[in-house]
Amino acid sequence: MKHMLILSCLLFAGSLSAQEILPIEIQIKTALLAAPDDQRTDATVLGYNSAGKLITLKQGSGNLVCLADDPRKKGIEVDCYAARLEPFMARGRELLAEGKTEEQKQSIRKQEIESGKIKMPEGQSMLYVLKGTDENYNKATGELKDGHLRYVIYVPYATIASTGLPANPSQPGMPWLMDPGTYKAHIMITPPKNK
Repeated sequence: MKHMLILSCLLFAGSLSAQEILPIEIQIKTALLAAPDDQRTDATVLGYNSAGKLITLKQGSGNLVCLADDPRKKGIEVDCYAARLEPFMARGRELLAEGKTEEQKQSIRKQEIESGKIKMPEGQSMLYVLKGTDENYNKATGELKDGHLRYVIYVPYATIASTGLPANPSQPGMPWLMDPGTYKAHIMITPPKNK
């Protein structure tokens, strides 16, 4: 019985590490789907090497950093964000890799921002999030059918009073302010999905 349990654990661990890492050119093509057309050429793209480690796949000179789909997660999600947000985003990834929970990650980043260890950019910083299903994704071409794009505009410490935005959308696609008054305050714009 003990041997069966050990074998089951090894098989489970093996299946986690045997995720399919797509070719670099496909990861790049898919990651750039989240970026506006006029910013794709110069964007930096982060993705995964054959060992599953996050690395720079394409060094760009533009204003965006794009993140390839994480092969360990169900569904497709690629993100592109203002390059000046990279210290903030990189720290979040680092904390999750250390095994921190989402709550711990947020707490640690809050302390580090307040102490000045991490500097949140002043003004607005853009994040584009494109999501889709595995069924609508072509791994051979990097194309995603019926993906849904969400827009997030970071406005650190913005409030309902300073922006005039609501705390919740009252109709589909309406901009609203999430986490008002905090370092991670951001305007959410989620267009309705195509029917």
